[in-house]
Amino acid sequence: MSETLENHPQPTGRPAILHFCKREMVRPLRDKVLDISGYDVDSTLDAGEALSLFAARSYALVLIDVEGVDGITEAEHLCGAVKSASPTQLVAFVCNWRVAILTDCPDDIVHAEFNPEAFVAGVRKILTQD
Repeated sequence: MSETLENHPQPTGRPAILHFCKREMVRPLRDKVLDISGYDVDSTLDAGEALSLFAARSYALVLIDVEGVDGITEAEHLCGAVKSASPTQLVAFVCNWRVAILTDCPDDIVHAEFNPEAFVAGVRKILTQD
């Protein structure tokens, strides 16, 4: 069983976010910021596990971290798989400005910043859009 499933065995009633991030130092920090901000977060370092988690639960938002330009292909593949399974699923890439202009798969972009308030504000903006 993954660490994620052991840490979050039951949905909490809070909006659920699936967070895919391959950066071992960044992922738990973002997860904690989202948790403190009122979200139930499942996260993983592995794209295959992300798809398994997605298949097992409904999410208000799927956040896919794009680690540099080389991560675009994997992020777009994961985004495409999620959208194929559930076309109405909200998906956002977490990335820098350069990467944001190179892709059109996600519904939105949360620009990677070292500012937890701005990160959460980006997530809230996506979830409250009409």
